[in-house]
Amino acid sequence: MRTTSTRSRRSGEPTAASSAVTRRRTRRCERAVVTGERHPDVAVCYLIRRGPSGDEVLVGRKLTGLGAGRAVGPGGKLAQGESPSEAVVREVREETGIELDVSSLEARGVLRYSFPTKPEWSQRSFVFVCRSFTGEGAASDELLPEWWPVAAPPFDRMWDDARFWLPDVLAGGTVHASFEFGPDLSTVVASDHEAFPAGRPT
Repeated sequence: MRTTSTRSRRSGEPTAASSAVTRRRTRRCERAVVTGERHPDVAVCYLIRRGPSGDEVLVGRKLTGLGAGRAVGPGGKLAQGESPSEAVVREVREETGIELDVSSLEARGVLRYSFPTKPEWSQRSFVFVCRSFTGEGAASDELLPEWWPVAAPPFDRMWDDARFWLPDVLAGGTVHASFEFGPDLSTVVASDHEAFPAGRPT
């Protein structure tokens, strides 16, 4: 199901109605957290701004840890006692220097990743979009921020699953899907997403 938000034409900020919808969606998303799972929970946020040639999304080069060298949205593991939204606010600040408020987050869904040949990589990811924030993004020890046209993220440098669901999320949609990666730890070999396998890019 696709969703859109209503915004003030003058300021570009969410209206009271859209903010209420966002808060409800965030609460529903966070109620999906189940304690005691084997694999860690993470949260990721795609920041969208208006650029000189249209909307741009922040997708940076990861410098350390799982996925080093790949293009990713800022995010990371939930600390003990953190909600997904609290974690993503902290991670965005630590990785890019950009400040955002929980109330500006748009919860867009949950992804489950399975790595049968390297189970310690398996995780659940809470996905957010944010259009209201302070800062341009600065390099950190963890991420080198880069702004890309929303219509052309660097899929060739991202995890293989992103091409299936990210375009719809950036267009206002939601995602709830599972992805299994093969022995090469890079290629999606199974998924319940509607675009797989018939819609798989070549």
